[in-house]
Amino acid sequence: MDSNLRFWKSEGKTFSQRFFHWIDILDPLLLFKSQEEIKTSRELLLTSGPDITKSLLNKKIKEAWNLSLFCVCFFSLKASVNPSTGDIVPPIFRLPAFLPLTVPLVLGTSLLPNGVKHAFLGQLLFHTYITSFNLAHGNTTRKPEEFPHKQMLLTTGAIVYSASTGAFPHYILTRFQLQSPAQLFLKKIIPAPLTAFLCAFNVLIIRGEEYESGIEIMDSNGCIVGVSKKAGEKAVKETAFSRAVMIGTALFIPDIALHYLKRTNILIRNPLVCSPLKFIMMVSVLGVMIPVSFSWMPQLGTIQRSLIEPEIISSTEETEFFYNRGV
Repeated sequence: MDSNLRFWKSEGKTFSQRFFHWIDILDPLLLFKSQEEIKTSRELLLTSGPDITKSLLNKKIKEAWNLSLFCVCFFSLKASVNPSTGDIVPPIFRLPAFLPLTVPLVLGTSLLPNGVKHAFLGQLLFHTYITSFNLAHGNTTRKPEEFPHKQMLLTTGAIVYSASTGAFPHYILTRFQLQSPAQLFLKKIIPAPLTAFLCAFNVLIIRGEEYESGIEIMDSNGCIVGVSKKAGEKAVKETAFSRAVMIGTALFIPDIALHYLKRTNILIRNPLVCSPLKFIMMVSVLGVMIPVSFSWMPQLGTIQRSLIEPEIISSTEETEFFYNRGV
């Protein structure tokens, strides 16, 4: 079993464990680490000993774990048995970059831009980044250099469809003269659940190969026992749900809170405060929801024997199997 997955098996048993580890992994300062430092940290972990909990007491080892966990993406568990051969994710798609890059993109989709073209452009930028992030942190048996035409078409289609659908409420607002209840519905109620749905849809489409072709599952010793479509389906659904909750909450809570705060005397006298206040609330909520959504479900997922394909369980007596869920 790869060292990163061994870490999550030992340190990811409870939500609180996962949450505090994700707080460390999402530290933006890690973005400034060089590729050589990342590879060195991976090599250091080979000598850290089998007891991961004990090794975390060493500050240097703990920093090495954070470096290893935040930026290494595995396209195949087989190809990542040796930690030094892990594929390095480009800096803009590394986990610490997710918050600083997602905040302005989410804010851009939540504001009412001047014209449908601007609305579509904001949605296009947001979904392009989300799609690329999903590609970088998926879990597939495809090799890194392989990017089939089908995947390219699905990626392009998912981006265009998501951007068009996300901009559609703004098109309705500018195209038709709607009364106040309809305007409130399209401006305040629709955007959050629609964007949440599109983020989940994006994960399902971009990582569709995982439930079509399956992902590798392991026994309790970390040995790969086969490729399971059931495990792939479970991994994708869990990730899609967590992504929808993360983005939907970050949009919904600031809108609802601001709707009521606008009635207070302070904001009635100072309406210009609304925009920066919404930005602050969105950054705060998204900053909390990112580690919450990543911690919600274990990184090293488990699936019971009864759910696995018969051809796999026929060769082993294991009752529980493990798989890399992806991010």
